[in-house]
Amino acid sequence: MFVPLQTFYRVDDSMKKSNTILPILQTVLTPEEVESIVKTVGYVDTARKFTVYQLLHYWVAVASEEWSGYRFGADHAASSGLSPVHYSCFSGKAADVPFTVFKELFQLLFRKCNRETRRKLAFPKKCLLY
Repeated sequence: MFVPLQTFYRVDDSMKKSNTILPILQTVLTPEEVESIVKTVGYVDTARKFTVYQLLHYWVAVASEEWSGYRFGADHAASSGLSPVHYSCFSGKAADVPFTVFKELFQLLFRKCNRETRRKLAFPKKCLLY
């Protein structure tokens, strides 16, 4: 399920900041790629309403919008263009999905960047898997 490509706004100290990370992420990482990595790691996603792909979107919104917790995120998900879920569903899924899934997704995202972008990001080699 894709969120329409649009710019999201959040008010921070009476200044509006543009946040386009979710639409960019949806363009770069497809649900099929996320599902493939989930299967490779060995995690079985049995959820119908809140999948690993949606959890990834929530984590991106948490980081970019600096949510204070699961309840805050559940209350403000709709304003970020995310499907609303109960905070217990969000926290339960977050505890259930292995960190390895997100580590592999980050590696895939990093590999999709061109050489110039990877050099500008300057991640330490020990943080990268390859």
